[in-house]
Amino acid sequence: MPVVTACPAAVSPVTEVALRLAAVPQLAALGLPHPTATEILQTTGVSRSRAYEVKERLQRALDDLVRPSGRPPKPPPDPAPQPLASQLLDYVYCHPGAVSGGAGRRRYSDGFRCHVLELLERHGDVALDALAETIRVPLGTLKDWLRGGVADVEGAQGHQPAPPHCRGPQIETVLQEWASWSGGFTAFCDHLRLHCRIPFGRTLVARLLKAHGVRLRHRRPGRSPDEHALRDAFETFFPHAQWVGDGSQVPLSVDGRTLVFNVELAVDPYSGAFVGAHVSPTEDAQAVIQAFEDAVQATGVRPLALLLDNKPSNHTDEVHEALGDTLLIPATLYRAQNKAHCEGGFGLLKPTLAGLEIRAGGTPEAIAAGLLENLVVTWARTLNHRPRTDRDQRSRAELLADQPTPEEVEQARQALEERLRRQNKARQTLAARQNPVLRALIAAAYHRLGLDDPGGHLLTATARYPLDAVLEAIAIFEGRRRAGTLPERADARYLLGIARNLANEREGWKIALALWDARVAAGDALARRLQRQRDELVAGVAEPVDLVKAYVDRATATPSRLDRFFWLSAAADVISDPAEIQAEGLYRLAARRLAATHALRHPDRVSAIRFLAAKVHPLR
Repeated sequence: MPVVTACPAAVSPVTEVALRLAAVPQLAALGLPHPTATEILQTTGVSRSRAYEVKERLQRALDDLVRPSGRPPKPPPDPAPQPLASQLLDYVYCHPGAVSGGAGRRRYSDGFRCHVLELLERHGDVALDALAETIRVPLGTLKDWLRGGVADVEGAQGHQPAPPHCRGPQIETVLQEWASWSGGFTAFCDHLRLHCRIPFGRTLVARLLKAHGVRLRHRRPGRSPDEHALRDAFETFFPHAQWVGDGSQVPLSVDGRTLVFNVELAVDPYSGAFVGAHVSPTEDAQAVIQAFEDAVQATGVRPLALLLDNKPSNHTDEVHEALGDTLLIPATLYRAQNKAHCEGGFGLLKPTLAGLEIRAGGTPEAIAAGLLENLVVTWARTLNHRPRTDRDQRSRAELLADQPTPEEVEQARQALEERLRRQNKARQTLAARQNPVLRALIAAAYHRLGLDDPGGHLLTATARYPLDAVLEAIAIFEGRRRAGTLPERADARYLLGIARNLANEREGWKIALALWDARVAAGDALARRLQRQRDELVAGVAEPVDLVKAYVDRATATPSRLDRFFWLSAAADVISDPAEIQAEGLYRLAARRLAATHALRHPDRVSAIRFLAAKVHPLR
């Protein structure tokens, strides 16, 4: 039997006995020799009740001594007040269609989102997750609404055959229901069929609402009206005076796996003949050089000039060195007809390859690249020998055989050199007239973002736009890169496009405001009516928060772009009032309310928020 020996300890005797009593069950479970509890108490002479009392306290302390790794569990949130749920339910009762869809995916009306934002402001002391649980709106959705970053999602509208006859009472019912409807159009059509027993399809309902002027559909813009005017605008001389090069991405399916290759073409614009081609994984300087050398080998001549677009990879020192005496002329910005010959070729090539699938063993990349290159060569040779009705039934190959005189060669050379000289002169003049601070800002952004611009052409083109548009463009580009939403091949041209769109948008703002001032000066009845409505709101609404909400609601409810800018300008006047101490909070409120209104398309919502920011904090 083990013997319990007394030993001096740094703790009290009763604590020592409690430790030994707590260790007895553990030693027994392991099968190790140990004294009994009675032997421990008899040897130490400690009171049994006192020893077991300290043992219980010691075990409770040991349980809290070692905690599991990670953060402690978050306590459940306090329940939200019951009136909040009642207020939301009252709104849904009064606005049928405000919430539609199932538990997996719901759609919310603009009024419902604005009502929820008001509830969040009214109950700011309640935890957001408790509010989300009470009103049954996902927590992530609520956070998106608060940030103002709601994605634009439009429901797909199917088409159903219309019934042969539509009775008058049914039409009146449709109009009456639409007047009180707060949801989307698809859910409204389902409501008519299920609840009102009106068997109208979506197409018929859309026509009825449009005919009565209560719902107007947004159509996508069509093609540019000046496309025909741009035809035959490319100056040509004779065969091989100049070539046009361009690349395009072509997908190919190999054993069920989609591979994307770059096809680089070289075209003679005089004859329209495809003189060279090259297939590569990416569009880079080597692709341009290989396509050019393939064209030289196929034709046996070198052109006087090669026209390429303004991608940085097309104007590297490596490309200039490979071209030798051939002039490298950059395509004119914003003139698509510069590369119409290549684009037309790609328009014929891609439908030919559509649906093609390769099934073979070996390396998929090597097989696909080889087969695609053979297909491109075969397609180009076949097309080159096809008669052209617009060229007196002469094929591209026949036109390519035309021989120029020495005088024509020299005239073409001089004309091309003069064109390049004028382009360089224009760029240098434009760069000299531009703001050096703005150019330095763009150059620093290119360096920071790793954007290539060997000739400085894109920098000069971007510096043509106002400072505020360029700053916003750089911020948008950098923000999208951080968010991972930037296109894979976005470069300095993408940044230029953003700056151009923002500058055009701001120009539209200025035109709209100038038009408004002109109407006011001319005594326009519409201007007087809107100004009278604004005066009535100012007289009837005392709080700046409520006044901003009223202005934003009117801005999002009107289909007129001019009226929208009027109400947004009114909201900006309230926010930027020198006496207003909560200007930032009012701006965030207006921005969230604009972002939550899906009656406006996503670009219109973003434009309205930018307009409001520009009015509140203009750059001097």
